[in-house]
Formats: sequence, C-alpha cells, structure tokens
Amino acid sequence: MHPMITPSFGDHLRLWRQRRHLSQQALADRANLSTRHLSFLETGRSTPSREMVLRLAEQLDIPLRERNPMLAAAGYAPMYRTSSLDAPEMDAARRSLDLLLKSHLPNPAFVIDRFYNVVAANDAVSLLLQTAQPEFLEPPINVVKLSLHPKGVAGQIVNFRQWRRHVLSRLHDQLERTGDAYLRVLFEEVSNYPLPDGADDRDLEHEHFGVLLPLQMRSPAGVLSLVSTVTVFGTPHDITLQELAIESFFPADDFTAQTLAAAVAAMQENRGNG
Repeated sequence: MHPMITPSFGDHLRLWRQRRHLSQQALADRANLSTRHLSFLETGRSTPSREMVLRLAEQLDIPLRERNPMLAAAGYAPMYRTSSLDAPEMDAARRSLDLLLKSHLPNPAFVIDRFYNVVAANDAVSLLLQTAQPEFLEPPINVVKLSLHPKGVAGQIVNFRQWRRHVLSRLHDQLERTGDAYLRVLFEEVSNYPLPDGADDRDLEHEHFGVLLPLQMRSPAGVLSLVSTVTVFGTPHDITLQELAIESFFPADDFTAQTLAAAVAAMQENRGNG
C-alpha cells in the first residue's frame, strides 16, 4: 500500500484477519455473520456499523491503540483515549500498581510499557541489576536490552541461552500480535547482540523439562533461582493501561527466598537508619 494512501476500514480488517491467520469463513463464524457480508466489508461494498467494528475488533483481539484507526476509517469517532499515568483520572490505577509492587516484596517486581521500558519498580529489583553498566540503567530502562546485552545483566544469567530463547520468543509473539514497528526494530537489535563471556552451547545440551523455566542469576550470595509471572489490567478502556504489564519474580527455592528476604530487610534497615 502506498504510504500516502489512507487505509480504508476494509484494509484494516483484512490486515488484522491475515495477521491472525484466519480465513474469511473462520472470522465470519467467530463474529456470527455471513462470509458474504464479511467479504463486502473488506472490499468496501458494505459499510459497518460502529457495533460491527467493535465486534470484529474484539474477535480479532486487536489492541485498543489500533481500534481507533479502524473506527475512524469506518467514519466513527475514536473511543479509546491515551492518558498519562500522572493524570488525575489514573489515580486508581497508580494506587493499584503501587500496591502490587509493594505487596510483592521481598520479591522483585516491575511495571513495563508496550516497548518493555520500566515504568515503576520495587526495591528488590535493584538486587538483580548490580552488574549492569550505567548506560543500561539510564531511564527509560528497557528490560529486553538489559537482560540480553553483555553490558546489561546477560553475564549474570547462568542459563542465558535458555532465557534468551524465552525472551526472544515472548518479544516475537508480541510483535506478531501487535505488528508494532518499534518492536520489530527492537527484536532485530537484540537478536544480534553478542553473547556474554561463558555463554556457550552447554546449557542447550541439558534442556529444562520442569513446569516453569527459572531465571538463574549469579549474586554475591550464590545463584538465585526465580520464576516470573505477568499481570495485566483485566478490563482496560484506556490505551496506556492496556499496554502496561506487571512482571513479578518469585523464588524457586528456599535459598533464593531467604536471600531476597535478608537483602530487602537490610536495605530497609539502612534506609531507616539513614
């Protein structure tokens, strides 16, 4: 498509249907309409109602950010706003994020945006960043770059090859889901990072067959073993909120749990004495 030509609603619909690897028949069945009607919507022979635009967007799992252009192309006003986290209407969201981060202590947790930049973090996260070079800790901290670059924390990760595959797979899935141009650039950049010293193929010879893939990181106290979870807002109607995720790390063994608890307690005690 020529960059100066504004995409029609049908162009948007076809792009997202193909991105989801759905035939017209499959999408029509999901959205409870005829294949003929769907075909007419894609070719511009039929004009969708506002409700139809939203129904199709829901069935295609289109991000809120991309639903506004679809609505506009169909002749309707955008309905999703993008609010700054500092805005008054985001007070409840900010309180929720702050509560979640604090409740995870002494376990590390941080909030990231759609580009994997850190928006907020709890005190325990600093325990994982002790070997990172200063340039990777300048805001905004990008957790993908930080975890995969030798000057970040890549050299600290014991099972780096496995963790790298996990991070790249997650980033690729996000790219496939959103089609975001920046994520494509980010994926290409980090895919070409050099390996840290000591990261050879040996950890590929012993694949992890457990239920969860742990992140194993060296620390002054010993190797920490952590498993991660990702939490998102359940019913966001704001683009900013939909694109936020809270990533939390939990200890996979008693040694890690005890080490994190002791380290965070010491940090808090030092802060109180200061």
